[in-house]
Amino acid sequence: MKLTLGPLLYYWSREDTLAFYEAAAAWPVDTVYLGETVCSRRHLLRTQDWLALADRLQAAGKQVVLSTQVLIESASDLKIVVKQVEAGPRYRIEANEWGALRLCAAAGVPFVAGPALNIYNPDTLALVQAEGALAWVPPVEMPGAMLAQMAVPLGMETEVFAQGRLPLAYSARCFTARHHNLQKDDCQFRCIDNPEGLTMKTREGVPFLTINGTQTQSARVHTLIHRVDELRGVGVTALRLSPQARQMTRVVALWRAAVDGEMSATEARTQILPLLPGEPCDGYWLGRAGLDWEPLTPLEIPHALA
Repeated sequence: MKLTLGPLLYYWSREDTLAFYEAAAAWPVDTVYLGETVCSRRHLLRTQDWLALADRLQAAGKQVVLSTQVLIESASDLKIVVKQVEAGPRYRIEANEWGALRLCAAAGVPFVAGPALNIYNPDTLALVQAEGALAWVPPVEMPGAMLAQMAVPLGMETEVFAQGRLPLAYSARCFTARHHNLQKDDCQFRCIDNPEGLTMKTREGVPFLTINGTQTQSARVHTLIHRVDELRGVGVTALRLSPQARQMTRVVALWRAAVDGEMSATEARTQILPLLPGEPCDGYWLGRAGLDWEPLTPLEIPHALA
């Protein structure tokens, strides 16, 4: 299976972002996703900066995919997507919105159907392949047993969100700005103060969700490193690791060892836990509450599909 580095979901300084991708050029990942997917106000890297990074990473031997924004709210947002599609002959596009998919299809640009498209059935999957999709990323809530039942078209890659805080929802409102009693259009770019997002707790003080601008994430950190054999068994061809601010070099190395069979599932699980920026979870994979952590429970696939 391939390892992919998903798009950066947080707002980091320009220097930290460039340093992160300079390090990523040497990591044992096959594919790197680039681009702003959460909020167009995050402007420290412009489209030309992302394309320059794409050129450098491609020269380092990585397959590069340009990720589109999930919510297109203005003409300027649309212009960015058009620029990304125009670069399509050099790179794949990750279409995270149906308008972006239409642009890719019209231009004949191969694309990845991103998780925000919420593809839950074989008919929709066949439709996006007919429009030019070479790969798809199931919604993060999709259980492994449901994924096993998907009739994935021949030749189409399946990439699963395998580690990181789960992107659960997007909104036109900015939750980070609201937290600081600011208007969205005058947010003062406060996201940059929280490189792993803002944790929202219940009244009992239990971490529940993570606020990341217009995006809502899980508070716990999803990881399937102990389930590599299960992932391979249901036809997954690529595993997405979502960028985190610290320890990413070690995280990637552990995943590479687990995928290559150089480390047992138990050892990989033990070593990954101290590197996570929050408590772990794997519940969605088992068809349970997403915040559940049941690493010793095997995935149950219906007998007819086994």
